[in-house]
Amino acid sequence: MVSMAESLVRLQDLASSPVVARVARAFAEAGFELALVGGPVRDAMLGRHVSDLDFTSNATPDQILSVLKPMADAWWDVGREFGTIGAKVSAGDVADTVEITTYRADAYDGVTRKPVVAFGDSLEGDLRRRDFTVNSMALRVPEIALVDPSGGVEDLISGVLRTPSSPETSFGDDPLRMLRGARFASQLGFHPTDDVVSAMIQMRDTIGIVSAERIQAELSKLLLTDSPREGIELLVDTGLADIVLPEVPALRLEPDEHHHHKDVYQHSLTVLEQAIGYEKSRHPGEAPDLVLRWAALLHDIGKPATKRTGPGAAVTFYHHDMVGAKLAKKRLTALRYDGDTIKSVARLVELHMRFFGYSEGVWADSAVRRYVRDAGPLLERLHMLVRADVTTRNRRKADRLGFAYDDLETRIAELQEQEELGAVRPDLDGNRIQEVLGIAPGREVGEAYRWLLELRLDEGPLGEEEAERRLRAWWESRGA
Repeated sequence: MVSMAESLVRLQDLASSPVVARVARAFAEAGFELALVGGPVRDAMLGRHVSDLDFTSNATPDQILSVLKPMADAWWDVGREFGTIGAKVSAGDVADTVEITTYRADAYDGVTRKPVVAFGDSLEGDLRRRDFTVNSMALRVPEIALVDPSGGVEDLISGVLRTPSSPETSFGDDPLRMLRGARFASQLGFHPTDDVVSAMIQMRDTIGIVSAERIQAELSKLLLTDSPREGIELLVDTGLADIVLPEVPALRLEPDEHHHHKDVYQHSLTVLEQAIGYEKSRHPGEAPDLVLRWAALLHDIGKPATKRTGPGAAVTFYHHDMVGAKLAKKRLTALRYDGDTIKSVARLVELHMRFFGYSEGVWADSAVRRYVRDAGPLLERLHMLVRADVTTRNRRKADRLGFAYDDLETRIAELQEQEELGAVRPDLDGNRIQEVLGIAPGREVGEAYRWLLELRLDEGPLGEEEAERRLRAWWESRGA
């Protein structure tokens, strides 16, 4: 429960923090209004860490820049088109990034993907055009006065997501706000009102006018929250996920008549939660891992396309890992993710079933080497994903899988110590292959190199002399 008295104290502390106080004095001396707005006000009242200092002002972008420049260590105006100027400001030993935006009164025209920018003339008007009431509060500085025209304080105390205007008007101004509502449901643990949910259902198709880049950014923020399940469920329940992430609602497969098959959708959400748990336990205090979280959510998206019902109503999903990897690549490409993220997520999806062969019978060292080779730099993420993929309620089965993976990780560690598995290479490099076989650079050198690499994976280090003997025998067997 949010305490109003404690919240007011936190707001006073925020207003008197060195950078805020310095910026506030400068704008007051220049004759302009200034207020902290949105996220920092909300988070300060909730006792959450304030990571961004967002201000709004009646000053124009040029006037904002003229006030900021003398005190800024650096400044940028990439958001000038939308009225935003950013700067890094120091006060004593403290340095913070600030962004100051001219009062806004813009809206979408319902057709284009970008808002039509119009500057407003009052703080209250600016606040009423924002997404949710808990983000529509401002703290005037330096006088320290809370401005809350839409009842954001009451909603903050109640844990409610409500729009300042009607949800239809708010989402019509910017359809991305529907995705932001899902993100805030997870980030803050707040619940959208019934009229907000109804509007999300009725207006879900309007998300189509929003650019893929903005949707990508919002989905990333949702996945990077501590508890993304609630937000994902809201997207699925309202039908928004059918448009922006259709592979996830498709996981809600009908169970077979004997209920042998569990709900893949709920399983995937549980895997995501468990992956986050492993991530936090292995790397406490570090930034969230977006690649691991996407892989956990999407690891089974190949199942709907590969579901088959066999004798005795047995359900199978053969090759869903390979199909899922292709679908993950296609979806993340459509969302305009960078190449490294797309490649890493798809590779984890492709490899996530590999371990289950180990659990059914102990692998030879060669299989362990290949597991490490194929995972490459994704090995630790693969460890966490595979462990998170165990959601069975059968304690005996869960223990068996856990013990098997403990054993695999131990063997990997032992082989890595003995053989430097992280950088497995043949015993001979390309130059030595050419010398031994008396051949010039070309395709045959590559073939010999790959053959030696497979030999290295099968048998471990051979030593240069033995590798040369084996190479010559292989070369002769080819009739070369």
